[in-house]
Amino acid sequence: MTTNASRQGEIYLHRGNLTQAQYWYAQAVDEARAEGTWDSLASALGNLGNVYALMEDFHQADTCYQEVLTIQRTQSNPNTIGETLGNLGNLKADAGDYSQARAYYLEAIDALTATDNHRGLGILYCNLALQEVATNQLPDAIGHFKYALEFHRVVGDEVSLANTYSQLGQAFLTQGEIRQAERCLNNASEHFIKLGNEPSEAAVLRVLADLYQKRGDTISAARCLERTIQIDIRYQLPEQNNDYSRLAQLRKDTTPASNSPPDDPKIKINPT
Repeated sequence: MTTNASRQGEIYLHRGNLTQAQYWYAQAVDEARAEGTWDSLASALGNLGNVYALMEDFHQADTCYQEVLTIQRTQSNPNTIGETLGNLGNLKADAGDYSQARAYYLEAIDALTATDNHRGLGILYCNLALQEVATNQLPDAIGHFKYALEFHRVVGDEVSLANTYSQLGQAFLTQGEIRQAERCLNNASEHFIKLGNEPSEAAVLRVLADLYQKRGDTISAARCLERTIQIDIRYQLPEQNNDYSRLAQLRKDTTPASNSPPDDPKIKINPT
């Protein structure tokens, strides 16, 4: 049952007022304790833990999640247990405790595998891979990104497919596997185009421009940056000046020297 305190907490959370959200969710926890309703208590504690995590109060968030986990283990529901274990993994990763984060993610994966929770497994494998990227375990990260992609495809999660292809492409690029990186980044770009998410498309194109520059393909790099600048202008993205500078430098480096002045010193952007 959703109480007034829980509704108020949700309202303030959506508004981004974490202090008020924390106050109201704490009230919801107190009400659930007084009533002795375990499901309501677990829900209120989970919400309160999420707010503490957003506030980067990792100790309080951990306390809430651990109590939720204790309640859920008595009910033997692998899906809710896996969700809370995943939250604990995210919390530990945000706090920089990657070893503990990995342990929670793996335990969460075991829980959700038992119920064929494909959506949850896709998220968990991706989070595990990101933690491995942070600790420079790139071969493991690449393998887990691939697992995540399989689960995203099963549930048809286009947003997660786009993000994971982008992350996998960057992992391949860091490892020096240029061909694999290019394939993944192009897949990510195509998914973002399909979703109509142009700012994310621009982020992928910047990485592709880096890739093409490393490969010496300045024409493809310039095309990526031209398209990126079109998106920068449309959305007034903060990377706009840097993208202009990159494209100008790229053209300067690839244009043969000439004694005559250029016809137009401005960077020309093809209209959309």
